[in-house]
Amino acid sequence: MLQKILRWAFALLGAITGYLLAGPVIRSGFLFFIDEAMLSEQVAYQIGIYGGFILIFGLIFYILFPTVARLVKKISSAVEESLRGVRMMDVVIGIVGLIVGLLIAMLISSALALIPIRWLSLLLTALVYVVAAYLGVTIPLQRRDEFQSYFLQLQDRFDRDRDKEKKEKDNDKEREKRLEGVTGKLRLTRKKVVAKPKLLDTSVIIDGRIGDVLRTGFVEGQMIIPVFVVGELQLLADHGDDLKRARGRRGLDIIANLQTEFKDRVEIREEDYDDLSGVDEKLLRMAKQLKATIVTNDYNLNKVAGVRGLSVLNINELANAVKPVVLPGEVMHVQPVKNGKEAGQAVAFLEDGTMIVVENGRGLIGKDIDVNVTTVLQTAAGRMIFAKPSSVDG
Repeated sequence: MLQKILRWAFALLGAITGYLLAGPVIRSGFLFFIDEAMLSEQVAYQIGIYGGFILIFGLIFYILFPTVARLVKKISSAVEESLRGVRMMDVVIGIVGLIVGLLIAMLISSALALIPIRWLSLLLTALVYVVAAYLGVTIPLQRRDEFQSYFLQLQDRFDRDRDKEKKEKDNDKEREKRLEGVTGKLRLTRKKVVAKPKLLDTSVIIDGRIGDVLRTGFVEGQMIIPVFVVGELQLLADHGDDLKRARGRRGLDIIANLQTEFKDRVEIREEDYDDLSGVDEKLLRMAKQLKATIVTNDYNLNKVAGVRGLSVLNINELANAVKPVVLPGEVMHVQPVKNGKEAGQAVAFLEDGTMIVVENGRGLIGKDIDVNVTTVLQTAAGRMIFAKPSSVDG
């Protein structure tokens, strides 16, 4: 189909060519067998000649189209074959050189046009264009390695200058920062940080201190209570053992209080994982999916979450961290309440539950005394203080 369209287009080109040639042929008197005066007077004769030229040249072009198509195909194949082994860089260099050569030839031809002998001027102009085009292509191709080396040197120099400028800018910035540090100027950058959601487990809910922590405002983000944690508390609340039943009911009451006091921050999530049996495993999976922080008092859950790369907040660790710091040699006012494990020892407690072992304090049980701190031990269960009596009050 495309072949037919191109053939008729080529025939149309022939018809146009015949029309363009008919006028000059009539005016030149080439048709000597027809009287020119008759042609100028009779429009019909002119139309006949124009029509004949259009028909003849259109037919010639139509017949010659296959031959012309094959010739064009051979020429394009030959050009393609000759350029197959040519590098793209050589093609670019050749084109640039050709353009430069033609520009030079155009400048020279303007001077050659002043020669009074017309044919000599045209001949020299054509010769200049051919020579300039040839030299414009061949010289750059013969010197391609030098051109390439020169351009690589330019690029290398440009890269070095750019790196040098970047390094100078970095040094200037560093000097500015140091200067600001010396003069005390601070640049404050405001960055919005989104707090991770907090995933509450059974132990921290029963403990109850999470409400106090939320009231202080030190913990940010959404508090999430999974439905399977609520289910575990309900099982404890229905347990036959009085202690477990009390713990379960306490946990449910604390959830209700949290929902009332922090209704915008406490959320019950309905997701459950039927393929997992343990509550701890479900907590770990939910924390990973929600990218949440687990809040717990469970020592084992704390360790497992850390091994799996999950963040954990432990209320017991927080409580130990905010206990008053006691140093050996300080004097404390305490009241021993019971005997210690060793002979002569008595035990007292601070308001935060820290145990104080008073040496030789068994006879001072029930009395308010001042003690001198001798040793402070930090254990997994908490802090333990050893002291000796310094005075006895009444």
